[in-house]
Amino acid sequence: MTQLKLDNVSVGYGGTVITDELTFEINEGDYLCVAGENGAGKTTLIKSMLGLINILKGKISYGEGFKKSDIGYLPQHRELQKDFPASVTEIVLSGFLNKCGFRPFYSKKEKETAKEIMEKVGISEISKECYRELSGGQQQRVLLARALCASSKMILLDEPVSGLDPDASAEMYRLIEKLNKEDKVSVIMISHDIEQAKTYASHVLTLERGGYWSYDAN
Repeated sequence: MTQLKLDNVSVGYGGTVITDELTFEINEGDYLCVAGENGAGKTTLIKSMLGLINILKGKISYGEGFKKSDIGYLPQHRELQKDFPASVTEIVLSGFLNKCGFRPFYSKKEKETAKEIMEKVGISEISKECYRELSGGQQQRVLLARALCASSKMILLDEPVSGLDPDASAEMYRLIEKLNKEDKVSVIMISHDIEQAKTYASHVLTLERGGYWSYDAN
């Protein structure tokens, strides 16, 4: 089932096209790796798909029963404040904020879901610890859990292993693969480690400077 479709989409900043006329779709359970050199438009594309940046041309549409709010997002680690004075549980629960509306509290169901997700990503034992005291790998798993609270249908991950040591990177890749294969969470992930990412991805989108791109089944 199609969840997200791009039809002749061009993205960029200030009217300047970075990536031109992209056409592809994401179906339920797909795992798309977005690769390419710096400046090729990978993060710009992700932010456009999230509606954080307006597209310059074309159309982004959603499948039946799927909407933009059904996308969870884990931004680049370097874009985040790493010294949040909040607990792991508080950070994870914040993934529900967009669903709370004017409700000034989290529901019992949301709290139970957060506990289940923390168990799934292996952070239950550190649920009461302060986020800023955690290792880089632990912080990334906390942020992954927050993205899953926002949506269990599709997650967009912008370089989720950047800055992590090899063991933490391998664990993150395995965790994302498990979510994709066992829970059928669709994954769109930007990665510089194309060979490692291709091990898990069902499709690879390669962007090049000048607007060129290729989309292949892995």
